[in-house]
Amino acid sequence: MPSLEHPTPRRRRGRAALRWGLGVLLVAVVFALGIALGEALHDNPGSGGSRSRTYVRTLRPLPLAPAPLTVTVTTAARP
Repeated sequence: MPSLEHPTPRRRRGRAALRWGLGVLLVAVVFALGIALGEALHDNPGSGGSRSRTYVRTLRPLPLAPAPLTVTVTTAARP
């Protein structure tokens, strides 16, 4: 005749460890999927038409107008 007693404490510990291990594994898988999703969104942040564009141009300086007046100052040398 089978025993109707509760499982032994050893079995309870094994089941608790198994549940704990599966919980840790589930958290690790969800974390890894979150990182993968974040990297995918980082690599391709927008869809189709919402991308920004960057234009690179070289600006040349405008020519300067000639000076309207030239002044020459001469001083005597000091002995």
